[in-house]
Amino acid sequence: MANLIFYLFAALTLGSALAVVFCKGTVNAALALLLSLVGVAGVFVLLEAYLLAVLLILVYAGAVVALFLFIVMLLNPQNVTARPYKRISAVAGTFAVALLGLGVWSLVTRGQFSSAPAVDGFQAGLKDYGIKLFTTYLLPVETVGFLLLIAMLGVIVLSKKFEGQEEVK
Repeated sequence: MANLIFYLFAALTLGSALAVVFCKGTVNAALALLLSLVGVAGVFVLLEAYLLAVLLILVYAGAVVALFLFIVMLLNPQNVTARPYKRISAVAGTFAVALLGLGVWSLVTRGQFSSAPAVDGFQAGLKDYGIKLFTTYLLPVETVGFLLLIAMLGVIVLSKKFEGQEEVK
């Protein structure tokens, strides 16, 4: 039964990730990204990594996808014409597909992932994460939050159209 649920979450994740790549509408692509992240969170729940699943839903699905949607709606990309692919894009795409194929081939020939050594006596609970987050790592967390705020304000300022100014093309 667990294998069937895993395959369902894996198919959901893979299908929605492909929809992100091949979808022409930006809002539909952002919603497919949200669905893909939900599938990954489901796999985390199957692995009993509940904290990672909740953080993935809260941070990425809740904040990042919502920010994508707000930016897309703010910029209104309906009038943008698609540019033709350049040669460097084709070369980079071919290189990425070759690396992906090499990774799949390596996985199939070896038969399993190489596992990292387990750390003995490591009992990490949510309380331990919270204590570390608000004591040892408080400055980096606050710095990242401040940088995200600056980035959000920068996007708002750059996308605002002022009266009397023409668009630069």
